[in-house]
Amino acid sequence: MTVSSHDVYVDPMDALTDLLRTVHTDGAILRRSVTAPPWSVAHDSAAPLTLYAVLRGRAWVVVPGEEPVLLAPGDTAVVRGPGPHHIADAPDTPPRVRVHDALHCTLTHDGSELPESATPRLGPRTYGPDPDAPVALVTGAHRVAGSVGRRLLDALPPLLTVPAGDSSATLLTLLTEELDRELPGQQTVLDRLLDLLLVRTLRAWFARPQARPPAWYAALGDPVAGAALKAMHGDPAHPWTVASLAARAGVSRAGLARRFTALVGEPPLSYLTHWRMTLATDLLREPGATVASVARQVGYTNAFAFSTAYKRTLGISPSRTATTPGPA
Repeated sequence: MTVSSHDVYVDPMDALTDLLRTVHTDGAILRRSVTAPPWSVAHDSAAPLTLYAVLRGRAWVVVPGEEPVLLAPGDTAVVRGPGPHHIADAPDTPPRVRVHDALHCTLTHDGSELPESATPRLGPRTYGPDPDAPVALVTGAHRVAGSVGRRLLDALPPLLTVPAGDSSATLLTLLTEELDRELPGQQTVLDRLLDLLLVRTLRAWFARPQARPPAWYAALGDPVAGAALKAMHGDPAHPWTVASLAARAGVSRAGLARRFTALVGEPPLSYLTHWRMTLATDLLREPGATVASVARQVGYTNAFAFSTAYKRTLGISPSRTATTPGPA
């Protein structure tokens, strides 16, 4: 008996899972800050995703063009970079410290380097004048990789928040406990906990009625369009047709095409092509990648057909993409 690659079991996959896999914390700057009013910290150029979790007290997150948001204990907020924002005890408190990057902070009033005495080190990753100060919060930064990651960022608003009832208190407890330790492998543990907290926060936010998620996310819950999306993301290189996707969803070809287009905003095979080209863009930038090898990985039998589809979809040749640096 001949067994095709598609007959082998493939773990269920969906569009959000694929995108969240591009979010990485790898040796990120992760810290707990304790302070007392008045306080305000400005970020001139933030990481692709910055997460704040309030442990006690209150904090306001202010993003230009957005309504300021008040965070209470247990609340989490995610700011989409790279634009500026600030976090403070009140929306109108002038920034006292300006963060230019992970290793460069200055005092706002004179532009001088922030002295170590301004934020004493109270523990391995805890900073502030007093461990019992009324405000404590955790800050973490995430990088988002490649074109797939850009698709996630495009689905998010400049600022999103999730109240304590929707976030994981257990995760916050574990994270704060780990912040006080210095053990072998500590950074890896913190990275994974921060990644998990971000994923849980994004998933909770996407589920909220006011989130206005992208069409493909809403379609994941539909038995017809969702089945087709999961099939395409589970095995994007498979030679999918409308008929085979319809069979997965248990409907006719016309039924799938109509339902999928209405919910996602484009026909199934058009969505598949765009997703394949998004994957291909990241694959082309990997060391040693060739147009032919990437073509096979995203479901094309020859480089010419792939190159034609790639240029038609993205307006640039795959060989040019391979030599162009991608987003960090």
